[in-house]
Amino acid sequence: MQIESIRRRLRDLGAKPEHEQRVLRDWVQARSHQQGRRRAEDYFPLSLREGLPALDAELDGIVKLISTHQTEDGSARLLVGLHDGQMVESVLLPRDGVCISSQVGCAVGCQFCMTGRSGLIRQLTSGEMVAQVVLARRRRAVKKVVFMGMGEPAHNLDNVLEAIDLLGAEGNIGHKSLVFSTVGDERVFERLPQNPVKPALALSLHTTKAELRETLLPRAPRLTPKELVELGEAYSRATAYPIQYQWTLLEGINDGDDEVEGMIALLKGKYAVLNMIPYNAVPDLDFKRPSWERARMIVRILHQHGIVSNLRDSAAQEVDGGCGQLRARAVAANARTIKIRAS
Repeated sequence: MQIESIRRRLRDLGAKPEHEQRVLRDWVQARSHQQGRRRAEDYFPLSLREGLPALDAELDGIVKLISTHQTEDGSARLLVGLHDGQMVESVLLPRDGVCISSQVGCAVGCQFCMTGRSGLIRQLTSGEMVAQVVLARRRRAVKKVVFMGMGEPAHNLDNVLEAIDLLGAEGNIGHKSLVFSTVGDERVFERLPQNPVKPALALSLHTTKAELRETLLPRAPRLTPKELVELGEAYSRATAYPIQYQWTLLEGINDGDDEVEGMIALLKGKYAVLNMIPYNAVPDLDFKRPSWERARMIVRILHQHGIVSNLRDSAAQEVDGGCGQLRARAVAANARTIKIRAS
């Protein structure tokens, strides 16, 4: 369900712009229509009141929770079911954040990511993205939304921006707390500055070497790390938000002294934050995470050169819940069940 189709439904039920805004705000903020200064029966026209229960039921059914996987740091991975039987993952993050998916699968094919191994299965609608936030809000407060789950948001740009606009306008979420993550599609740098809600931007960097980046992200746009940082710097200066550069640390691949020197040369003086994320192990892949001692040393060297950097653990490491792993296990389990029934 698209957000625009929800708006049309509301208008067909006799909603005026202020009523449409109120219903969408109640949905996105996971609150009752009876909350606030004006109760539904005193504010909505009769035709809207009569049609709302059915619409509310549809909104509640856009996604459903299949399973929850809690971790010690306060985060939790959610396996989320969609209307057609497909599944995606959301993550409840510490400090009132949620990471949501924008696609089922992904076409970029990052070599170290489980999600990319399935390829792109389908796009999520704007309603399915917002519904993940609502699902999270029914469990805890949400003050930050990160489009960094399954999928490449730039490959579903119209739907992602529609979701961002609703969350920024009616979701009680600051624009800087809406984070658009991408491997670096040039359309992002054209569209985001023109958008009513301008989200913060997270760029997947992972290396300072152009050839290595092409290997690790085989179907990402052919932007060199230097070109990507230049585009990011322009957006950060235009919006007054620092760019968040994402770097998945892979032992023996992008954690060497040469890469540290490259980071310093590339990011020194930039309006940016570098997030170092030690790799979350995926079965059947040969990549490994470096030691915490090595990761801390890299961050310490970067700090010494004036580069703001954070060392972050990837959520759900202890439950083997790296991005795409929960869905992959569920798909495999379903396939085994079908095979058993067929035999």
